[in-house]
Amino acid sequence: MRPVRPEGGPAPFRHLAHLPSFHDNPIVFFTACTFQRRKILASAKCEGILRGIWERSADHDGWWIGHYVLMPDHVHFFARPVIQARPLADWVEMWKSVSSRQIAGALSINPPIWQADYFDRFLRSSESYSDKWRYGEENPVRAGLVGSVEDWPYRGTINDLML
Repeated sequence: MRPVRPEGGPAPFRHLAHLPSFHDNPIVFFTACTFQRRKILASAKCEGILRGIWERSADHDGWWIGHYVLMPDHVHFFARPVIQARPLADWVEMWKSVSSRQIAGALSINPPIWQADYFDRFLRSSESYSDKWRYGEENPVRAGLVGSVEDWPYRGTINDLML
């Protein structure tokens, strides 16, 4: 039953507020796509650039990177902030900006490299981490790029991000 205003009539419908993560440092599953879905990421050069930025991220920005997989036109990865980490949106903007310059130079292409937006999902349990990682690592197989997960060279783990 909807609440009633003191003066009569039903109270206006209100959406519930978004719930904050129940952890101070949740694991976040990210997907970022290239600009106009250009197929440029599945290369040793791009993996080296992104992996290098992400390996330094914990010390520089307070974000630890776990599993990742680079597809030709997008990347999936997991990250976890420390308590005083750079805010999520600022951190994503930073690594995209730095990687854009480096990828454009390495591949001799013009920016932009990344779409402006990205997808993020706060994980709630180790089961969802496993499910999301299985989804991410199976991308190359579903796309017909390789016959098995182990055959895709552009994936890895930087840190263990157990819940």
